Amino acid sequence: MPVDHYENFPVASFLLPARLREPVEAIYAFARSADDIADEGDAAPLVRLARLNDYRKALHCIEQGRPFDDPSLVPIFERLGANIRQFKLPVGLFRDLLDAFSQDVVKTRYADFAELADYCRRSANPVGRLLLHLYGAATEKNLAMSDRICASLQLINFWQDVAVDWQKQRIYLPQADMERFGVGEADIVAGQVTHQFSALMDFEIQRARGMMLQGAPLARRLPGRIGWELRLVVQGGLAVLDKIEANAYDVFNHRPVLGKTDWLRLAWRALTR
Repeated sequence: MPVDHYENFPVASFLLPARLREPVEAIYAFARSADDIADEGDAAPLVRLARLNDYRKALHCIEQGRPFDDPSLVPIFERLGANIRQFKLPVGLFRDLLDAFSQDVVKTRYADFAELADYCRRSANPVGRLLLHLYGAATEKNLAMSDRICASLQLINFWQDVAVDWQKQRIYLPQADMERFGVGEADIVAGQVTHQFSALMDFEIQRARGMMLQGAPLARRLPGRIGWELRLVVQGGLAVLDKIEANAYDVFNHRPVLGKTDWLRLAWRALTR
């Protein structure tokens, strides 16, 4: 799928069955555009929140089976609505995503990991749950493992983007963890990889890695190409964590990204592990 944003993980890749690429791309287009409303440009917070509320109204129109109030939303939501109806996707999961994007507009700090986990529940977990519904594999056990993978992916994105998020005045590192390891906001502002910051990042990385490994068996529970796609996603997340460690936790001067050679190596791992 052609996208305008750098992505760590494949989106609607050739590994997905052809019949599922269209709904996956429709979900991605919805989520990407809503995320951009929350993050991109210089619009005032109230303007961003109003636009995200327009998205909620469009979801309501889909549920009610009536025309969209805003013609500019037709391209995204007409396509999304067709896939919601065809695959019987829970609309509440899309609302969860909008709630997370709205939270990004107004909330810039997280007191503890419980707060951050609740954000991940709405910002990341719905995507995995929607995919399981598309696959016809939304069992309780599968959903629980998917939540672990998706939350881990969200955390991994936070840890690789500490410096990027600070440019938006956001810190996703839990304040309780920062205090525990003796890291202050001044360290992040200065981009200082102190011993304390390294210890904090190691702690957060091990937590994210543990969550990923807890969810990883889901890749073997899903059949065929879908399972291979998930194996590649899992390996991609773990590889970003490896890169952060290899760079001695310096996410200020060395943002870890995955290139073509990385994906070739990860594809081999997905086949052999």
